[in-house]
Amino acid sequence: MDRDPVASSNISSVGYDAASETLEVEFTNSSIYQYYNVPANLFEQLTLSSSKGQFLNTYIRAQYPYSRVG
Repeated sequence: MDRDPVASSNISSVGYDAASETLEVEFTNSSIYQYYNVPANLFEQLTLSSSKGQFLNTYIRAQYPYSRVG
């Protein structure tokens, strides 16, 4: 999955696959996680958020299944 760099203190890049509703997040420590069944509008809100880490923790991490992929 292609990811785009983001301005964040703990997230390096994010990507999204609309067909499978999969969000992929690369953290600054080089770990990569995929979050499943994430609606496209939530991904858009994440990319527009002034604090991407806080947004991820509040609206995605505890709400959607995920797995470490890298």
